[in-house]
Amino acid sequence: MAELKPARVFEQFAKINQIPRPSKHEEQMIAYLKKFGEDHGLETKVDDTGNVLIRKPATKGYENRATTIIQSHMDMVCDKLVDLNFDFSKDAIQTYVDGDWMHAKGTTLGADDGIGDAIELAILDSDDIEHGPIECVFTRDEETQLTGALGMKPGFMTGDYLINLDSEEEGQVFISCAGGRSTIATFKFVRDAAPEGFFFLEASIKGLNGGHSGDDIEKKRANAIKIMARFLFNELQKMPLYVAQWNSGKMHNAIPRDGKVIFAVPNDKKEEVKADWNMFAKDVEEEFHVTDTHMEWNLSSADAQDVIPANTSRNLIYALQAVDNGVLTMCQDEILAWMVETSSNVASVQSSDSEVVVVSSQRSNVMSNLDNMCNTVKAAFVLAGASVEQTDGYPAWQPKHDSKLQKITIAAYRKLFGKDPVVRGIHAGLECGLFSEKYPNLDMVSFGPTLRNVHTPDECLYIPTVQMVWDHLIEILKNIPEK
Repeated sequence: MAELKPARVFEQFAKINQIPRPSKHEEQMIAYLKKFGEDHGLETKVDDTGNVLIRKPATKGYENRATTIIQSHMDMVCDKLVDLNFDFSKDAIQTYVDGDWMHAKGTTLGADDGIGDAIELAILDSDDIEHGPIECVFTRDEETQLTGALGMKPGFMTGDYLINLDSEEEGQVFISCAGGRSTIATFKFVRDAAPEGFFFLEASIKGLNGGHSGDDIEKKRANAIKIMARFLFNELQKMPLYVAQWNSGKMHNAIPRDGKVIFAVPNDKKEEVKADWNMFAKDVEEEFHVTDTHMEWNLSSADAQDVIPANTSRNLIYALQAVDNGVLTMCQDEILAWMVETSSNVASVQSSDSEVVVVSSQRSNVMSNLDNMCNTVKAAFVLAGASVEQTDGYPAWQPKHDSKLQKITIAAYRKLFGKDPVVRGIHAGLECGLFSEKYPNLDMVSFGPTLRNVHTPDECLYIPTVQMVWDHLIEILKNIPEK
């Protein structure tokens, strides 16, 4: 079992995981941070959006250094195993250690970005490190369209350099991120009575890896919604079919790991559908035999019930078969040439008595291509008869090729570990994109300890990398230049 070092960071992380902090419901975390700053005699302020800033003066001899902002987000993605009784609005995250990895018992761990918060609080609580003036910033609601950073007004932060602690691979320093938007398609209808002569079936799939729809999109992981759409599309070519319920995916920024559809087919076709399901499952398992090795398939009878009209059922299936999902283009920039540039992910389908709502997310490091991807997805749903809304989204963060902070960060890593870090961009939204709009002169980098399977109940933190990130951050702070 790994020793939890730095102890002061893991002490703070344990306290944070006692505090409910779902996106848009971070009030208890805001209160905790505010009290923490005040109890330590530090200037603390909360803006109208709910972002918290705690300012710590320079240590002796570093008073003339430029101010450094250290920033993380206070909310977490709340996902759990389907059969786990857990309430994210009041229950504490239960962690355990397995070897060098920290996990949570059946839920997301909250290390995205709770470990960043813990590092900041440990910095504020320390009296044995050297640094210039520091502003520790904790933004709210990062996981749902970055609305904390979006609502931050210019002037809330006053630093010259910003270190974002929301990256998930130690040894990598990020200097760019994708912009993103969400597309919400709504199919409205009046249900029909259960059709005569039809048999109802419930198809479900679970056990997929899922993952972050930006950082994991190039890994060819199975998408539960797209898989189910493929099956229903195939069956619809052979027979009449009604959808009764379709529920899959929970978060707008996660690849859906499970889902189920209740549908109706003619009585004389049910055995054919069962045979098709078994063959389809075998083919899909082979297709994803590298990335998704624990798929669980089930097809069983279901109670007769009111259905979505045939035309709307068909349009919904056709749209979900047609809509782009996965990587569209790769970057052509010399620095970021190996990275995904543009992608889309169908994130959730939720049905109710009178509508089906489909949420998807589009990302790109090139804003014109982001617009194009959003238009492509919108067109598929509009042609299918859905009403479509798209969020304003968030901008890309373009690399600053003359960055002083980047040079300091690389030099500090080389000094500590005898090698250069990997400098790269990330195909996901970081708040740095919004900060670059509001604070165009701000010099920024992003790094953090190693996390795996974020946004899923399999999220885990590689414990030894927390010490490495802590040491790296302390070394950078010592080398921030004068104003």
